[in-house]
Amino acid sequence: MWPWGHLAVAYLLYSAVTNRRFDRPPRALPAIALAVGSQTPDLIDKPLAWNFGVLPGGRTLSHSLFVVALLVPAVLLVADRLAARPIGVGFLVGYCSHLLADVPPAVLSGEFAGASYLLWPVLEQPPEAPVAGILDAFLHYYALGPYEWVQFGLFAAAVLAWYRDGAPGLGLVFTSLERRLGTRS
Repeated sequence: MWPWGHLAVAYLLYSAVTNRRFDRPPRALPAIALAVGSQTPDLIDKPLAWNFGVLPGGRTLSHSLFVVALLVPAVLLVADRLAARPIGVGFLVGYCSHLLADVPPAVLSGEFAGASYLLWPVLEQPPEAPVAGILDAFLHYYALGPYEWVQFGLFAAAVLAWYRDGAPGLGLVFTSLERRLGTRS
C-alpha cells in the first residue's frame, strides 16, 4: 500500500472510533501521532531493504508482529510516564493499521503467503522484485491498477473525514512552522 493509503486507513479508523466512543473528533496531537505511526513501518523497512540491503525485503522487521509485541507495551509505558496516553494510542493505531492494510487482498481467497511478513523472521518472505530505492518504487515498481485507485478513493474519503472533523493537527503544524520561521528572521 502507498503512503497515502496507509494514512487514509489509519485516519478513517481512528476518526470513526473517536467520534463513536468519545462523541468528538480526534485531537490534534494524537492525530499527528497517528499520521507518523501510519508511515513508520515503511520508513524503517523500505530504506533498510531497498537502499542499504540490510533487510531481505521492504516488509520485514518493523512489519513483524514480534516487533509489535515489543513496541506496544514500550510506547504505552513511555506515553503513560509522559501523561500522553492518547498520543501513544494514536501512534499505535497508525502503526498497527499499517500492518493490517498491507495484508494483500489475495489473503481473503486463502493465499496466506502474502501475509507471511507478519511473522518475519520465523516465516520466509516471498521473493521481492529488486527496487533501487524509494524513487524507483514510485516510478517503476507499482503499476496504477484497481488496487491503487481504491487507495486514492480511501484517501479522498479520509481527507473529507479529516475536514469534517475540523482538520485536527493542521493548526498545530502551522503554529509550529510560524514559530520556527519567525525565530529565524
